[in-house]
Amino acid sequence: MSYDNACKYLAEQYPEAFVGWLLGVTPTKVTVLKAELNVEPIHADSVLLLRVGNLILHIEFQTLPQSKPPLPFRVLDYKVRLKRTYGCSVIQVVVFLKETTSELAFQNEYRDETTTHKYRVVRLWEEDSNPFLQNPALLPLAPLTKSDVPENLIAEVAHQVNEIQDEEEKRRISSCTSILAGLRFEEDLIRSLFREDIMKESVIYQSILKEGMQQGIQEGVKQLVMMLLNSSFGTLESRLIEKIDSLSVQQLQELAIALLHFTSKEDLDAWLGYPQP
Repeated sequence: MSYDNACKYLAEQYPEAFVGWLLGVTPTKVTVLKAELNVEPIHADSVLLLRVGNLILHIEFQTLPQSKPPLPFRVLDYKVRLKRTYGCSVIQVVVFLKETTSELAFQNEYRDETTTHKYRVVRLWEEDSNPFLQNPALLPLAPLTKSDVPENLIAEVAHQVNEIQDEEEKRRISSCTSILAGLRFEEDLIRSLFREDIMKESVIYQSILKEGMQQGIQEGVKQLVMMLLNSSFGTLESRLIEKIDSLSVQQLQELAIALLHFTSKEDLDAWLGYPQP
C-alpha cells in the first residue's frame, strides 16, 4: 500500500503534472477532490480524483492486478458514483506500477451480460522514460519506466533529484523516488543513490513509515483473531474471511473480545451483520 500512497501523495502535491501526463493538456486550474465515495468496494487509499473544468480525472494506482472485488468492477462502480454525484464527464485511468505478465493488467473494460464499461490502462514499464526525467513531479515514477539498462536509468533519476534546488521539494521527491524504486531495484542500490538522512526528514517518508507500522499491527491482530476463530469453529467460509479482512484494527479488537462469548458460528454471523434465519 505504501507504493500506492506515494503515488497518490505525488499527484495531490503536483496535480497539474499528472493531468498533463495522463490527459496531454496544460490545465489552468486543477482541484483535488476529497469526495466521500470511499465505501466498499472502493479502495480509497490508492484513488485520486482531480477536477479540471467540467471534467473529473479518476486515477487509480495499482501495485498488483488482483483485488477483491475485481478492479474492472470497482472502476465501473466509481464511474457510476462520480456521474451521479457531479454530473460531469469522467475519464478513468488505472496506472499499474509493477511489471507483470498477468492478463488482468492488460484488461481495460468491465463486461457482463448487459454492460460494457471501458477505461484506460497505463503500464509504467511500457512508458518512455524521457517525459518523466524532464519533470521533477514525475521523477519518482521514472525508475519504473521502460529501459534497456535499468541501473543506468535509476542513476540518472538520482542525478536529476540531486539537481532540485528547493530543499523541501528535494526531500519529497527523493523520498517518493526511493519508495517506488523498491518495486524494481534492490534496497542496497537505492540506498547507495539516495541520501537516507534527506529521506527521513520528509513528511511523506514519515507518513509511509507510520502506515507500515499500522498495517503490521492490523495484520498481527487479524492473524490472532483468525487463529481463535479457526480453533473454535474450524475452517471459516470465504464470505466470513472476506468480511473479517475488511475490519479495522479497532473492529478486530472488538471481535477478539466478543468471540470469547460466542457459542456457535451463528454468533459470528450475527456479529458480522449477516441476517439470521
